[in-house]
Amino acid sequence: MAIETVGVIGAGQMGNGIAHVMALAGYEVLLTDISQDALDSAIETMTGNLDRQVSRDKISAADRDAALGRIKTTLTLADLGKSDLVIEAATERETVKQAIFEDLLPHLKPETILTSNTSSISITRLASRTDRPEKFMGFHFMNPVPVMQLVELIRGIATDQATFDACQEVVEKLGKTASSAEDFPAFIVNRILMPMINEAVYTLYEGVGSVKSIDEAMKLGANHPMGPLELADFIGLDTCLAIMNVLHDGLADTKYRPCPLLTKYVEAGWLGRKADRGFYDYRGDTPVPTR
Repeated sequence: MAIETVGVIGAGQMGNGIAHVMALAGYEVLLTDISQDALDSAIETMTGNLDRQVSRDKISAADRDAALGRIKTTLTLADLGKSDLVIEAATERETVKQAIFEDLLPHLKPETILTSNTSSISITRLASRTDRPEKFMGFHFMNPVPVMQLVELIRGIATDQATFDACQEVVEKLGKTASSAEDFPAFIVNRILMPMINEAVYTLYEGVGSVKSIDEAMKLGANHPMGPLELADFIGLDTCLAIMNVLHDGLADTKYRPCPLLTKYVEAGWLGRKADRGFYDYRGDTPVPTR
């Protein structure tokens, strides 16, 4: 199961980061999205990030140029059919992911490994809607992909050992560390992280502290590099809410109930950094707390 070509579905924050690290590790990458603007933006972002790595002596200019040369883009999902490994990094909505795999399946090689970068959705359930559940698994990168060292590898109930071994080998080639997780809602990192963020929102909602005091308390009192509300804005409040809903629905435990204030922010379209407003307002020179 030698992997040489990688197809990446979705050119957003996660997709362009995955394409970046895959190309830098020597894989031929084909990146697809439904929007040409998204693909153009992804190339611009990857170029800027690679340039930054060169300026910090993390990689050479030749490495950067070679990596960019290995990345191709397409608006046609079927073009990814010849890839050895496909990593889906689309919106964190199960219906969207299922529709993508359904459209892609007729074009795949029999030996192609399918994976999803989902941060919370059941791998077993996604795999069951394909023709190759034994060649399907979770391949969950952390954000920002070029910087973060961990990749969660999640087996579905049908994932075979050869598929797991092939994906683990890819992680090693990327110079990252694989953490093997069982297929339960939100896996390891988000099972622990998201309830903490949700509790920080409850602390704000109940008036225990302000945005500033909550974030300062966790940065200085728990030595966290970012406060939980600042981190939520970075991740995207819609993503945080989606993961909390997956936890609440999947585990049927009231401790995972999303905070109503988190829901309100998402309904307002205040999704964090990507929308210029969340728990902080990013429209000025310095982020300002919104509560």
